[in-house]
Formats: sequence, C-alpha cells, structure tokens
Amino acid sequence: MCGIIAYIGPEEALPRLLEGLKRLEYRGYDSAGVALVDESGIWTRREVGRVAGLVRKAVDPPHATVGIAHTRWATHGGVTLANTHPHMDGPERIAVVHNGIIENMDALKAQLEAEGVEFRSETDTEVLPHLIRRHYKGDPLQAVRSALAHVHGSYGIAVAFAEHPDLLIAARFGSPLVIGLGDGETVLASDPQAIVAHTRRVLYLDDREVALITAEGASVQRLDGGEVDRDVSLIEADYGVADLAGHPHFMSKEIWEQPESLRRCLRGRIQREHGNAKLGGLNMSPRDLVNVREVVTVGCGTAFHAGMVGSMAIEHLARIPARAEVASEFRNRHPIIGPDTLYFAVSQSGETADTLGAIEEIQVKGGQVMGVVNVVGSTIARTCGAGTYVYAGPEIAVASTKAFTSQVTAMLVFTLMLARTRNLSLAQGEGMAEALLTAPDKVSEYLADPGPIDAAVELVKDARYCLFMGRGFSYPVALEGALKLKEITYVPCEAYPAGEMKHGPIAMLEKGTPVIVVAPRGSQRDKVISNIKEVEARGAKCIIIHTQGDEELARLAAVSIPVPDVREFVSPLVTVLPLQLLAYKVGLALGRDIDKPRNLAKSVTVE
Repeated sequence: MCGIIAYIGPEEALPRLLEGLKRLEYRGYDSAGVALVDESGIWTRREVGRVAGLVRKAVDPPHATVGIAHTRWATHGGVTLANTHPHMDGPERIAVVHNGIIENMDALKAQLEAEGVEFRSETDTEVLPHLIRRHYKGDPLQAVRSALAHVHGSYGIAVAFAEHPDLLIAARFGSPLVIGLGDGETVLASDPQAIVAHTRRVLYLDDREVALITAEGASVQRLDGGEVDRDVSLIEADYGVADLAGHPHFMSKEIWEQPESLRRCLRGRIQREHGNAKLGGLNMSPRDLVNVREVVTVGCGTAFHAGMVGSMAIEHLARIPARAEVASEFRNRHPIIGPDTLYFAVSQSGETADTLGAIEEIQVKGGQVMGVVNVVGSTIARTCGAGTYVYAGPEIAVASTKAFTSQVTAMLVFTLMLARTRNLSLAQGEGMAEALLTAPDKVSEYLADPGPIDAAVELVKDARYCLFMGRGFSYPVALEGALKLKEITYVPCEAYPAGEMKHGPIAMLEKGTPVIVVAPRGSQRDKVISNIKEVEARGAKCIIIHTQGDEELARLAAVSIPVPDVREFVSPLVTVLPLQLLAYKVGLALGRDIDKPRNLAKSVTVE
C-alpha cells in the first residue's frame, strides 16, 4: 500500500519518477503525484486514479534532476485531489511524500492551526511539511529530525526542499525504505521493485533512521544523532522481472508459475537418501530441534492460511503442539511467549506491519522468531536475522497465489526436519521427502488439465452467497479459496470447517447456492460426504474438489473437479489450484480489475 520513489542525479527526474511509480502500481493505490525541484522552486502535479492519468497531466515540466513521487492508498481523508501526495508547507518550499499513519495527527494539527497554519487537505501527512517548516533554520536534516521528534505513529518519508535542490531527506519508522546507489545517481523507494531497473546496490533504512541523500550516495544516521555504518546489499537479479510473459494478467502468470516456484523452494533442501531436509537459514541443529516444545506461526491473510497448514502438519507428523495466529490479534493481546516455543513470522513481502509488530512483541518477551518471507533483504528478514526464503519470485498481482503454495512448501520442509528428529523413521522420512519432491510435478499435472472450471464459474458468478467447506488440511484451503474469491470478484462468501456447517452457515443455503467443497482423499473424507449430503438436501449445488478416481464424490457433485492423488499433508498444494483458477475466471466474467482489486494493497504496511 502506498508507494514512494525519489530520484537525484544527472538525468531528468520526471521520467525516472513516473517509471518508478508504474513499477509500484501493483502495491495498490488510488491517486498519484510528483514534485520536482529546480532553481525556481517546487513544481507539482497530482491526479486521482491511475498513474497513466498523472503521466498525461505531467506536461511541460521544468528541467529538474531532483524529485519525489508517490502512489496513495487512502487512510485519512477520501480519494480526492487535495488529499493526494506530495503535500507542501505554507510557502510551498518543502514537499513531503509519506507512507504510514501519524497517530497524533489531531493534536499536531490543532497546535499548528493555533500558530496560524492553514491546512489544504484532510490527510495526516500534511502535518509533516508544516512541522518541518516550523523547525527549519537552514539545516534540512535537523529540521526533519526535530519535526519527527513530535510524531507518534509509523512513517517512511521523502522530503524535498526548494532551498536545497542538491539533496533529499528520508526517514523511516515502521514503513520500509530502500536507497539505490547508482553511478552518479541515487534512487529512494519504498520497494526494491522501483529501484532494480537502475541499480542492484542498495542500503536498507531501519527504524528510527534518517538519510541525507545526494547524487553521490547517502549518509545514514540515527534520528537521535550519530552515524550508522550500513553495509551495501545486492538485490536479486530477477527481482525486476515484472513482465506478463504472454499472460493477460499477472495473477494468471503467477498461478502457472507455481510448478517452478515450488521447485525453487525445494531445491537443495530435501535430503532424500536420509529421509530428511535442511533449511540452512534457520541455523538449527538436530539438538536445537529436539528442544522445541511448541511451534506458533503468525501471519495475516494468505500467510495466516499457509501457517495453518504448516501448524497442522507439525502436529500431525512431528507430534508437538502447533498453532497459527492472526498477527494483528496476537501482537495486541499480551501473549504468553514460551521459552521453548519456536515462532515463525510468515509474510510474502516481509514488510507486513502487523506481523512486524508481532515479531517485536515476541522478541521483547525473549522468544525465538524466524522469518518465512519471499523478499530478500525485507524488514522481517532483517529483523528476525534467521529464517527461510520461499523463493517464489516476484509476485505482482495483489491476490497472492504462488506465495501461498511456496510458504506451505517451506513449512512442510521444516516439518520434515522437525519430525525426523522425533518420531519419523528413515523409511517414513524417505516417503515424506519423496512426496515433497514430486509435488511440483503434481501441480504441473493439474494445471495441464484443470477440469471444468468454466462450469463452476457459471454457478458462482451470479451468486448472492457462496460457502466454502473443508476438513483437516482442507479447511485452510477453503479459507484461502474464499479469500481469493472475495478479493478478486467481490462475491459474498465465507469458509467454514465442514463439521461446523450445521452451527450457523446452513441457514444461508437455499436452492442453487454454490457450495465449494475441498475433499481430497484423506482421513476425514467419509465425514465430508455426510456434510455434502446435508448441503444438497437444502437444494445447494456442490462444486467438489476431489482426488482423481473418487467416483463417489464425483457423482455427488454438480461440478466435479479432480486433482492428482497426493499424500494428505501435501494436498493443499494441489487442492488450492482450482480455487485460484475459479476466483480468476469469475473475476474475468464479472469484468473485475484482476491484478488491482478495489480497496486492496499488495503490501499492508500500516495497522
């Protein structure tokens, strides 16, 4: 959500900034703006809607080699031109773009208004340029430092000064910023995706840090004073790969990339001959694993669902307590942190604010937390210091698909490591290793013949309500399927454990209601059949995802979608695929904006 890009160097800034904004579009936004600095002052253009509209509006710019730009996702104030970034101080000599939320906005605004400041917007961000103006005495770095000392909340900001056209100031607390170091030019962004086209050499800002940025590079300091010796990092070479590769949407591309993304996640990690696995980034010996008494995953949305699958696998195969927690609830409820508990923070972007808050709570209370992330160098990866990358590759569509299956795969690899130190024999470990290694081929097999998805689309696209059901490992898959349908199509739906269907959701069923049932071969298959019959008795139409060759379930279905036969703990990797395709194709049928659903953001960096 929200995107920042800033440039200083020898080239015209506007084309660089607009190109950077286009690379940030996938994060979700509702307006965009740009500010350029030259000898005459600060030139701005802003537009509600897509970056393409800003491009059309940003004509006849001055010659400027310094500028900042932003895509906004509305939090304080509606989607209006007045609320669009950048925001300016009274004399319009200081411009600010901001990601995050200023929690004490009302108090600061009242103070500034009492001093005669007139506000032009409803945003929390506008207090920042006015505060910086109040503290500006000729030193831009000190002005930003002094202003931020009064701010409570989260922020990633870039500040441009008309009086200092040869520099930019950036600061961060709780919202990511990365500085790209080029040849005689420097780029600041909220996401490496906007930098990688220009340089792979970057500096990551940490919380409570400020940077003075020039064309020659950046000086990073603590907000309370003192230099920071920050090592230069390299962005992955493939991070900038964001082309559609012949697909009509990134969501389609990413669904079909899953066989290869799973192979990357597994590569070099499965030790088939030992019936074991190794995640080097965890830095855990077999003795360390034996001492783990509980595993807890924390995540939001899709990452929470992946954590549910992982925790079920750990209990089922390693036979120790495990559970999944919603990060936003976990961080705020004063949780008990066990000394022998291992925590996993699961996040595609590695920047999810609530998950970062949960990590901080765990670490403050002495807990051990590992990151399960997709983005190398992300804040969660650096904050945890240990963990595993899922190597899904760049995921551009707002609705996550390949990250889910890669997160699940990474958790299953860990489960094999953990279970092998406890109760799995060599032969059992070999069987689990084989099941994981063959999973990418099973995904390819399904995608080569997805079944009658179009028939399922016809049942769902005009529905007033849909119910998703599953048991055991299929319950989090049902949750993920319902989330995808909501995200992409806006069709009202919910997911329940199939055994809970009689405890409320059955009241929603009427003749023709689509019920999507995830029912692969497994220990609870017969119980699911009973639930299906109860649903059909109310006139609902069942779309059943089942194992190939299960003729009994096929006969019960209004639409039968078979998937390859796999071990029960691996089943989420194949049963989620038809649900992803269903959401995608219903979205197409309803004319939705597939890759940029309304009101949603790819990386949720505010609470």
